[in-house]
Formats: sequence, structure tokens, C-alpha cells
Amino acid sequence: MSENEQWYYDSATGEVSQGKQEGFLDRMGPYPTREAAEDAIATAKERNKAWDEEDEK
Repeated sequence: MSENEQWYYDSATGEVSQGKQEGFLDRMGPYPTREAAEDAIATAKERNKAWDEEDEK
């Protein structure tokens, strides 16, 4: 899958785009599908929670 086929989530605007765009500070990804990019924040929260639980052990 090329970079232009991958999806990104912009945490500053809440927008999802395909392919790399200008700027990278607020960009999350790449994701293989639009749906995965749209779920970027939820995925990050789940991962952070799992990591926090692991750290507590």
C-alpha cells in the first residue's frame, strides 16, 4: 500500500484525509482504511488505557 492510499486523522481539525498532507504535528496514522482513521482517537484511548494498566502491574 503506497503512502497515497493510506489514511490519516488530523487531531486539530477532526478531519480524515487520504495521503500525506502538509504539516504533521497533529496528524495520526497511517491507517489502512478511512474507518480506522475515523476511529483514531478511540483507538489511542484504548491503547493508552492498556498501557496504563500494564504500568500499574
